Amino acid sequence: MSPKAVVLLSGGLDSATAAAEARAAGFELLALSVDYGQRHRFELEAARRVAASLGMAEHIIVQVNLAGFAPSALTSDVPVPKGRSEAEMADGIPVTYVPARNTVLLSLALALAESRGAADIFLGVNAIDYSGYPDCRPEFVAAFERLANLATKAGVIGTLKFTIHAPLIKLSKAEIIQRGVALGVDYGLTHSCYDPDPHGVSCGECDSCRLRRQGFADAGLVDPVRYRV
Repeated sequence: MSPKAVVLLSGGLDSATAAAEARAAGFELLALSVDYGQRHRFELEAARRVAASLGMAEHIIVQVNLAGFAPSALTSDVPVPKGRSEAEMADGIPVTYVPARNTVLLSLALALAESRGAADIFLGVNAIDYSGYPDCRPEFVAAFERLANLATKAGVIGTLKFTIHAPLIKLSKAEIIQRGVALGVDYGLTHSCYDPDPHGVSCGECDSCRLRRQGFADAGLVDPVRYRV
Protein backbone atom coordinates (compact mmCIF):
# COMPACT_ATOMS: atom_id res chain seq x y z
CA MET A 1 0.00 0.00 0.00
CA SER A 2 1.34 3.44 -0.93
CA PRO A 3 2.03 5.90 1.89
CA LYS A 4 -0.33 8.87 2.10
CA ALA A 5 0.66 12.50 1.64
CA VAL A 6 -1.39 15.65 2.08
CA VAL A 7 -0.90 18.23 -0.66
CA LEU A 8 -1.86 21.88 -0.21
CA LEU A 9 -3.53 22.50 -3.55
CA SER A 10 -4.39 26.08 -4.47
CA GLY A 11 -5.03 25.37 -8.13
CA GLY A 12 -1.98 27.35 -9.16
CA LEU A 13 1.02 26.35 -11.21
CA ASP A 14 3.32 25.69 -8.27
CA SER A 15 0.94 23.63 -6.15
CA ALA A 16 0.00 21.49 -9.16
CA THR A 17 3.68 20.79 -9.79
CA ALA A 18 4.30 19.96 -6.12
CA ALA A 19 1.38 17.53 -6.27
CA ALA A 20 2.85 15.89 -9.36
CA GLU A 21 6.17 15.54 -7.52
CA ALA A 22 4.38 13.79 -4.66
CA ARG A 23 2.62 11.46 -7.09
CA ALA A 24 5.93 10.66 -8.82
CA ALA A 25 7.42 9.81 -5.42
CA GLY A 26 4.79 7.10 -5.00
CA PHE A 27 2.42 8.72 -2.52
CA GLU A 28 -1.35 8.34 -2.40
CA LEU A 29 -2.48 11.96 -2.56
CA LEU A 30 -4.95 13.73 -0.29
CA ALA A 31 -5.53 17.27 -1.51
CA LEU A 32 -6.49 20.17 0.75
CA SER A 33 -7.69 23.47 -0.70
CA VAL A 34 -8.72 26.45 1.42
CA ASP A 35 -11.35 29.08 0.73
CA TYR A 36 -9.93 31.86 2.90
CA GLY A 37 -11.91 34.73 1.39
CA GLN A 38 -9.53 35.31 -1.50
CA ARG A 39 -10.74 37.54 -4.31
CA HIS A 40 -9.32 35.08 -6.85
CA ARG A 41 -11.58 32.24 -5.70
CA PHE A 42 -11.65 30.95 -9.27
CA GLU A 43 -8.49 29.12 -8.21
CA LEU A 44 -10.64 26.71 -6.19
CA GLU A 45 -12.31 25.48 -9.37
CA ALA A 46 -8.83 25.09 -10.86
CA ALA A 47 -7.87 23.05 -7.80
CA ARG A 48 -10.79 20.70 -8.46
CA ARG A 49 -9.63 20.23 -12.04
CA VAL A 50 -6.04 19.59 -11.04
CA ALA A 51 -7.04 17.13 -8.30
CA ALA A 52 -9.11 15.15 -10.79
CA SER A 53 -6.38 15.18 -13.42
CA LEU A 54 -3.77 13.84 -10.96
CA GLY A 55 -6.04 11.12 -9.62
CA MET A 56 -6.18 12.41 -6.03
CA ALA A 57 -7.64 9.85 -3.63
CA GLU A 58 -9.44 12.64 -1.77
CA HIS A 59 -9.93 16.40 -2.21
CA ILE A 60 -11.17 18.47 0.71
CA ILE A 61 -12.05 22.17 0.52
CA VAL A 62 -12.40 23.99 3.83
CA GLN A 63 -13.45 27.54 4.65
CA VAL A 64 -11.40 29.78 6.92
CA ASN A 65 -12.27 33.44 6.50
CA LEU A 66 -9.09 35.52 6.72
CA ALA A 67 -10.69 38.55 5.06
CA GLY A 68 -11.56 40.17 8.38
CA PHE A 69 -7.94 40.53 9.46
CA ALA A 70 -5.39 43.14 8.34
CA PRO A 71 -6.18 44.39 4.80
CA SER A 72 -4.62 42.42 1.96
CA ALA A 73 -5.13 42.98 -1.74
CA LEU A 74 -6.13 39.31 -1.97
CA THR A 75 -8.92 39.51 0.63
CA SER A 76 -10.24 43.09 0.40
CA ASP A 77 -10.86 45.94 -2.02
CA VAL A 78 -7.22 47.06 -1.80
CA PRO A 79 -6.07 47.28 -5.44
CA VAL A 80 -3.91 44.41 -6.71
CA PRO A 81 -0.57 45.86 -7.94
CA LYS A 82 -0.21 45.71 -11.70
CA GLY A 83 2.70 46.09 -14.11
CA ARG A 84 5.46 45.97 -11.51
CA SER A 85 9.05 45.37 -12.61
CA GLU A 86 11.18 42.51 -11.24
CA ALA A 87 13.00 45.03 -9.03
CA GLU A 88 9.70 46.33 -7.62
CA MET A 89 8.42 42.81 -6.98
CA ALA A 90 11.63 41.97 -5.11
CA ASP A 91 11.47 45.09 -2.92
CA GLY A 92 9.74 44.37 0.39
CA ILE A 93 6.55 42.51 1.27
CA PRO A 94 3.71 43.28 -1.16
CA VAL A 95 0.14 44.29 -0.30
CA THR A 96 -0.98 40.87 -1.56
CA TYR A 97 0.54 39.35 1.59
CA VAL A 98 -2.17 37.68 3.71
CA PRO A 99 -1.23 37.62 7.41
CA ALA A 100 0.21 34.22 8.38
CA ARG A 101 -1.57 32.54 5.44
CA ASN A 102 0.86 29.67 4.92
CA THR A 103 1.06 29.05 8.66
CA VAL A 104 -2.74 28.75 8.75
CA LEU A 105 -2.86 26.54 5.64
CA LEU A 106 -0.08 24.24 6.85
CA SER A 107 -1.77 23.93 10.25
CA LEU A 108 -4.92 22.71 8.51
CA ALA A 109 -2.85 20.34 6.36
CA LEU A 110 -1.14 19.04 9.51
CA ALA A 111 -4.49 18.36 11.18
CA LEU A 112 -5.66 16.47 8.10
CA ALA A 113 -2.40 14.55 7.86
CA GLU A 114 -2.53 13.45 11.49
CA SER A 115 -6.16 12.39 11.17
CA ARG A 116 -5.41 10.32 8.05
CA GLY A 117 -2.15 8.79 9.28
CA ALA A 118 -0.07 10.68 6.72
CA ALA A 119 3.46 11.67 7.75
CA ASP A 120 4.17 13.75 4.64
CA ILE A 121 2.88 17.17 3.59
CA PHE A 122 3.69 18.81 0.25
CA LEU A 123 3.38 22.48 -0.68
CA GLY A 124 4.50 24.51 -3.65
CA VAL A 125 6.30 27.44 -2.04
CA ASN A 126 9.28 28.91 -3.86
CA ALA A 127 12.10 31.04 -2.44
CA ILE A 128 13.36 32.42 -5.77
CA ASP A 129 10.24 33.74 -7.47
CA TYR A 130 8.51 34.20 -4.12
CA SER A 131 7.56 37.88 -4.59
CA GLY A 132 8.56 38.90 -1.06
CA TYR A 133 6.42 36.56 1.03
CA PRO A 134 8.16 35.63 4.30
CA ASP A 135 6.25 32.34 4.60
CA CYS A 136 7.73 30.95 1.36
CA ARG A 137 11.31 30.67 2.66
CA PRO A 138 13.26 27.53 3.61
CA GLU A 139 13.55 28.81 7.19
CA PHE A 140 9.79 28.86 7.51
CA VAL A 141 9.35 25.35 6.11
CA ALA A 142 12.02 23.95 8.45
CA ALA A 143 10.50 25.73 11.46
CA PHE A 144 7.03 24.40 10.70
CA GLU A 145 8.35 20.86 10.38
CA ARG A 146 9.83 21.15 13.87
CA LEU A 147 6.52 22.51 15.15
CA ALA A 148 4.58 19.68 13.49
CA ASN A 149 6.51 17.08 15.44
CA LEU A 150 6.22 19.00 18.72
CA ALA A 151 2.57 20.03 18.56
CA THR A 152 0.80 16.80 17.60
CA LYS A 153 -0.12 13.65 19.48
CA ALA A 154 1.31 11.52 16.67
CA GLY A 155 4.57 13.44 16.76
CA VAL A 156 4.93 13.29 20.55
CA ILE A 157 4.18 9.58 20.96
CA GLY A 158 6.15 8.73 17.84
CA THR A 159 3.49 7.10 15.67
CA LEU A 160 4.29 9.58 12.90
CA LYS A 161 7.36 11.65 12.07
CA PHE A 162 6.12 14.54 9.97
CA THR A 163 8.07 15.82 6.98
CA ILE A 164 7.17 19.04 5.18
CA HIS A 165 8.17 18.75 1.53
CA ALA A 166 8.79 21.90 -0.53
CA PRO A 167 10.24 20.34 -3.70
CA LEU A 168 10.17 23.59 -5.69
CA ILE A 169 11.70 25.89 -3.13
CA LYS A 170 15.06 26.33 -4.89
CA LEU A 171 13.81 26.21 -8.50
CA SER A 172 13.20 29.11 -10.86
CA LYS A 173 9.74 29.46 -12.37
CA ALA A 174 11.08 28.15 -15.69
CA GLU A 175 12.59 25.11 -13.96
CA ILE A 176 9.30 24.46 -12.16
CA ILE A 177 7.39 24.54 -15.44
CA GLN A 178 9.89 22.27 -17.17
CA ARG A 179 9.72 19.84 -14.28
CA GLY A 180 5.93 19.88 -14.33
CA VAL A 181 5.78 19.25 -18.06
CA ALA A 182 8.08 16.26 -17.60
CA LEU A 183 5.72 14.96 -14.89
CA GLY A 184 2.66 15.37 -17.09
CA VAL A 185 1.07 18.43 -15.48
CA ASP A 186 -1.60 20.05 -17.64
CA TYR A 187 -0.98 23.73 -16.93
CA GLY A 188 -4.10 24.64 -18.90
CA LEU A 189 -6.06 23.44 -15.86
CA THR A 190 -4.26 25.76 -13.44
CA HIS A 191 -4.96 29.34 -12.41
CA SER A 192 -2.42 31.85 -11.06
CA CYS A 193 -3.95 35.34 -11.45
CA TYR A 194 -4.67 37.50 -8.39
CA ASP A 195 -7.31 39.57 -10.18
CA PRO A 196 -9.18 37.52 -12.81
CA ASP A 197 -12.36 38.71 -14.49
CA PRO A 198 -15.72 37.10 -13.55
CA HIS A 199 -15.10 34.37 -16.13
CA GLY A 200 -11.70 33.47 -14.67
CA VAL A 201 -9.64 35.10 -17.44
CA SER A 202 -6.26 36.17 -16.04
CA CYS A 203 -5.37 39.88 -15.96
CA GLY A 204 -1.83 39.38 -17.30
CA GLU A 205 -0.45 42.27 -15.23
CA CYS A 206 -0.40 41.27 -11.55
CA ASP A 207 2.80 39.92 -9.98
CA SER A 208 1.61 36.33 -10.22
CA CYS A 209 0.70 36.63 -13.90
CA ARG A 210 3.97 38.35 -14.73
CA LEU A 211 6.07 35.72 -12.95
CA ARG A 212 4.12 32.94 -14.62
CA ARG A 213 4.35 34.42 -18.12
CA GLN A 214 8.07 35.07 -17.74
CA GLY A 215 8.56 31.51 -16.51
CA PHE A 216 6.93 30.05 -19.59
CA ALA A 217 8.94 32.40 -21.84
CA ASP A 218 12.20 31.42 -20.11
CA ALA A 219 11.27 27.75 -20.45
CA GLY A 220 10.67 28.23 -24.18
CA LEU A 221 7.04 27.15 -23.85
CA VAL A 222 3.62 28.66 -24.52
CA ASP A 223 1.40 29.36 -21.52
CA PRO A 224 -1.93 27.65 -22.21
CA VAL A 225 -4.11 29.99 -20.12
CA ARG A 226 -5.92 33.07 -21.43
CA TYR A 227 -4.97 36.64 -20.50
CA ARG A 228 -6.88 39.89 -20.85
CA VAL A 229 -3.69 41.79 -21.68
